[in-house]
Amino acid sequence: MARVLGIDYGTKKIGLAVTDPLQIICSPLTTVPTREIFDFLDNYLKEEVVECMVIGDSLNTDGTPSQIAHLVVGFVRKLKKLYPNIEFAMQDERFTSIDARQIILQSGLKKKKRRDKSLVDKVSASLILQAYMEGKRGWNSGMV
Repeated sequence: MARVLGIDYGTKKIGLAVTDPLQIICSPLTTVPTREIFDFLDNYLKEEVVECMVIGDSLNTDGTPSQIAHLVVGFVRKLKKLYPNIEFAMQDERFTSIDARQIILQSGLKKKKRRDKSLVDKVSASLILQAYMEGKRGWNSGMV
């Protein structure tokens, strides 16, 4: 099987997360400066098979598009043009940064490491990817 890549878009940095080839485990991958993302993806896709990219849908808490939503739309449009053989999906990213900070705080990392914004970005990407994968498997459907 191929991997699924999670993307937490930001105007300065983009957090990335990825599944294992069997699509069981979601793990933070890296954080890339936004201006370098397409070079990074070109190189990554030469090494790994990715069947789907899941991009965080930038929404306000009330569900309306955020201030950067139009940038995310443009980013996704360019991704689709550059990588036509890959599926794309949007995943609600509300509260992922808050959840990521809480996870990092509970991890026991030292204060200096916890303040590293790039860590928050890639953990957020992992949470976006995890939510997508759980939804795909029906784990969030309320069924037992």
